[in-house]
Parts: sequence; C-alpha cells; structure tokens
Amino acid sequence: MAGQVITVAQQKGGAGKTTLTAHLAVAWMNAGKSIALVDIDPQESLSDWHRQRMELLGEDAGITLRQVSGWRASTEVGRLKRDHDLVVMDSPPHGETAAKVAIRSADMIVVPVQLSPMDLWATRTTLDLAENEKTPAVLVMNRVPPRGRLPDEIRSIIKQLKLPVAKNTLGNRTAFAASMMEGKGVTEFAKTSPAAEEIDALAGELMRRMKRL
Repeated sequence: MAGQVITVAQQKGGAGKTTLTAHLAVAWMNAGKSIALVDIDPQESLSDWHRQRMELLGEDAGITLRQVSGWRASTEVGRLKRDHDLVVMDSPPHGETAAKVAIRSADMIVVPVQLSPMDLWATRTTLDLAENEKTPAVLVMNRVPPRGRLPDEIRSIIKQLKLPVAKNTLGNRTAFAASMMEGKGVTEFAKTSPAAEEIDALAGELMRRMKRL
C-alpha cells in the first residue's frame, strides 16, 4: 500500500513551515512510521536541518530527504510513497506554481498560522489552492503566546470564517529552535518538555485526521 502525503504550506514567509515539518516528521518516526521528506523550498532550510542531522546521527537519522525543484516534486513523491508510510513536503512561500504542485501531490495540507491578522489573511491563498484541488486542509495555530486576548480573538475569527483548524496548538517555545540547531526534533531533544508534548499531541491529531480521509 502506498504511503500518504502531507504538504506543509503557507504563502506568507516566516510562519514556521520548516520547523513544523521537521518536528512532525520526527514525532511520526518515533511513533513507528517510515518517513521521507521532500524539500522544494529554494531556501533549503529543511535540507540544512537534515544535513546537520546526518552529521550528528549518521545511520540513526532515520529520515530520508530529497531536495527537488517544484516541477519535479510530484515524480519524486510518487517514488517515495512506494517505500514510506508518510511523505512530508515543505513548500516555498510566495511560489504559486510550486505551491500548486505541492498541494496537488498531497493527501492533506497543513497550514501553520501565527496569531496576527496578516498571517490569517495570508492563509486564504493556500486554502483556495487546496479547495481547487479538492485536498483537505487544516490550520495549525503556531507560536501561540501563553497569555493575552489575541489568541481568543484569532480563534473567534477562524470560527466565524468557518476555517478548518487543529484542536492542538504550538506555543512560542525556544526548544523548537534549539532542537533544530542540533538536527533533532523537539521530541528527541527535550522529551518531557511542553514543546514535545505539544508536537506529540498535534502529530497524533493529524494522523487521526488522515485516517478519516
């Protein structure tokens, strides 16, 4: 049986796509899934993380990565699906053609969104692309501050707009960035931290959503 494909997409830069991709991949690997990553972002940040991981962990890295241009992504994904349970794709911001390819290749789109009106507005393009391709999408609220009215206000707007949103959110935690510097996921770097708990909870929720597709 071919594996499933998840694309992490957001037209606005700085939303945390690459960080989310890496941490989810490690969490799913730890849950027993065989994982392949596809990096079609010209910045190659996910590839840089994976190179760091290979240097530190070698054969124990446990995750395959392919860095390809957007137009080749669908072919590469097709190959990787044959040998992996999950293929997770990190797509570039702003690049509409590459984003279309990434979304067209996916079984589900994960859209990280920070708690600002600009980030929320920027999701519209990605969600429209997903709707045009008839690919289910889900927003993930990222870098959520521990206090303040803004999270509740953004949640209210999301509810009013009837946008699909994950129940589990991610806080604004230094462990996410610190673990990336070592080529690790936060569930490896700080196993009992709130950040690791949040990623595990989100990874589990997204898998349950995938099973319902």
